[in-house]
Amino acid sequence: MSILDLITLLIFLAAVFTLINITVLKLPSTIGLMAIALMMSVAILLAGYIFPSVTRGAEHIITEFDFKEVLLGVMLNFLLFAGALSVDLKKLLEERVAVLVLATVGTLLSTFIVGTLVYYIFPVLGVEIDYIFCLLFGALISPTDPIAVLALIKKFGMSKNLEIKIAGESLFNDGVGVVIFLTILGIAQSTYGGAEAAHGAHGAGEITASSVAILFGQEVVGGVLMGAIFGFLGFRLLNFIDNDHVELEVLVTLTLVMVGGRLAELIHVSGPLAMVVMGLFIGNEGRDEKLANATGEYVFKFWHLLDEALNAILFILVGLEMIVIANTFSPTSFLVGGAGILIVLTARFIGVSLPIKAMSIFRTFEPKTIIILTWGGLRGGISVALALSLAEFTWMEPVIKETILFTTYCCVVFSILVQGLTMGFLLKD
Repeated sequence: MSILDLITLLIFLAAVFTLINITVLKLPSTIGLMAIALMMSVAILLAGYIFPSVTRGAEHIITEFDFKEVLLGVMLNFLLFAGALSVDLKKLLEERVAVLVLATVGTLLSTFIVGTLVYYIFPVLGVEIDYIFCLLFGALISPTDPIAVLALIKKFGMSKNLEIKIAGESLFNDGVGVVIFLTILGIAQSTYGGAEAAHGAHGAGEITASSVAILFGQEVVGGVLMGAIFGFLGFRLLNFIDNDHVELEVLVTLTLVMVGGRLAELIHVSGPLAMVVMGLFIGNEGRDEKLANATGEYVFKFWHLLDEALNAILFILVGLEMIVIANTFSPTSFLVGGAGILIVLTARFIGVSLPIKAMSIFRTFEPKTIIILTWGGLRGGISVALALSLAEFTWMEPVIKETILFTTYCCVVFSILVQGLTMGFLLKD
């Protein structure tokens, strides 16, 4: 199939699945679309027992549509920028300490807690993984997915302060999590990769404490700085353009995202963080009373529409990815997947509880903050994409890659369907 054929198929499925969800299931969009895609995947897999060509054909199509490349290389920048446009910057600044601590300290804590628990628990279930690969799994599963989280909080009413904590943390810990993942991957590659180690993260050779610190600083600080520069320049340009030229305003924002994303990749800074900062800058500056005309309402309408469309396609892809992952199904893998879910929830609880308990000395948090942040920390397509990206490393044992991918998929499906559907009950008094 050509790229145009694949895009046509995805848009067709998005339209059909959205119609089914709106008229029949009536679930939040993210949950409903993924549930329908999962049901379709199960139906295809069952049909494959009678007509094997059906499953082979579907698997070929899904494999041909490189999920990792599509999400991390194309969709993610658009989705993060669109999500950041709708975040209230004033509220975010009020909660900046909590958001910063949760996005950094909380993500690091969760990464090491997940890695340590996996290292000691998985061997009991018959799967032994070296500690560095356990940490790699911890790094890719610890960040909450901003795409899934933002879609969820639009549906369920919660206090503005709690809402901005969840939204802000998910937007920023995504970029931090990717940097942690790349750093641990570089260490693993330098240790196990042999000849491939020279082509590790950003071509780094020997990994030392100083090189890790430099990489982390370059990615995070560089991403934030680049986002601020692009955001400032973009805002000034939008302020200069007459709002009658709505098509030019839309083109400017599209250009900022596409050029900014490509530049971030070339200079090795965090593209996700750059997109978030740029979106916050342009979106909130544009809605300031004195500068209300800087960004026309059509820009926000365009990005809202694009956000909804890309979200639909993303979660359909996550659901259909089961067709490929089904090759790793086994009784042991389901035990490992279930254990992984419990480990991730435990790590999330500890990673949220410790920072909030420490910050509670200086400030007051809303009731049930810890439990809501724990249960509302959804995982999504980014974790699946990072797990899929491990397939290209031939120095990593297949059983390790399969275990990480299947466990990641179990955690993502559980968080979207179970945690997402029950989130409303936690918000009731």
